[in-house]
Amino acid sequence: MRIAILGFGSVGRGIARAILAKNLDLTVTGLADSRSGIIDPAGIDIAAALAKKEEGGPCGSRDVSPADVVAKADYDVLVEVTPTNVDDGEPALGHIRGALRRHKHVVTSNKGPIALAYPELRDLAAANGVFLRYEATVCGAIPLIHAMQEGLAGNTISRLYGVFNGTCNYILTRMAEDSLTYEQALAEARELGYAEADPTYDVEGIDAAIKLVILANAILDMRTTLDDVERTGITLLTPEALRLAEDQDCTIRLIGEVVPEAGVLRVSPRIVSKVHPLVVEGTLNAVTVGTDLAGDLTFIGKGAGSTETASAVIGDLLYIRDRHVQGS
Repeated sequence: MRIAILGFGSVGRGIARAILAKNLDLTVTGLADSRSGIIDPAGIDIAAALAKKEEGGPCGSRDVSPADVVAKADYDVLVEVTPTNVDDGEPALGHIRGALRRHKHVVTSNKGPIALAYPELRDLAAANGVFLRYEATVCGAIPLIHAMQEGLAGNTISRLYGVFNGTCNYILTRMAEDSLTYEQALAEARELGYAEADPTYDVEGIDAAIKLVILANAILDMRTTLDDVERTGITLLTPEALRLAEDQDCTIRLIGEVVPEAGVLRVSPRIVSKVHPLVVEGTLNAVTVGTDLAGDLTFIGKGAGSTETASAVIGDLLYIRDRHVQGS
């Protein structure tokens, strides 16, 4: 199967390394980042492109843009892993639309287009007879979307809730463990690379809210937007609040929750018993799905990272490959 990759940052390079490390029967015929690109129907030398990128140079020719790859490369699946923009979804939204209109499958880790335009993109994929897969948009390596769509098919999901942001979870873990202030824990998270220079999306609950919107729309058909999410971040939490929770044998976690029947979407710090399965340490994510037939199931794993996100993208690619080959 031939793929084109847009985005050659941490996630894109993680995907490239996975392709090199495993015999996945995937040929990369298009590759681009914001600075350069390559189109080669015979297959791109991914190892050479990685070496160039890691030396600080362009991965290909500066005359080849992501739009060129979408429109001109010969591929079966577009892998869209450019940085997320949740204001208007661009340029990823345009890339995805363009590929679907060319009757190409799409796999993405980009939360912007899926949060903002999932019903449109789902219908566009169906109209063109192709797959749109987006496992990597929520909870990194945890196969949460696949589990709910495939493994829990036939179940009615009454509620899903959990820890969707590893940065906040790390900060709260450190505040509880060593009585650090929020500012101290955030500084430590930055030093370790868990928090961006501007951590607003994480600590204000925006990242978790985006993931709730994706799950609400894609899994539960709720047709919601970010404006529908009640949201409170962790910036005002104090060591004293965590100590009070500790006195009750509890702790505090930033919990995202969707209750479809009530139309509820919310993100907020919650007091949780220390023995609750959602009380995970460090940068882990954990999500509990409440169902009528299977009961409550909790999924725990790494919610971010180059290799972890690549795992979800590769899973989607192989899902398409197996069905694409069967249907050929």
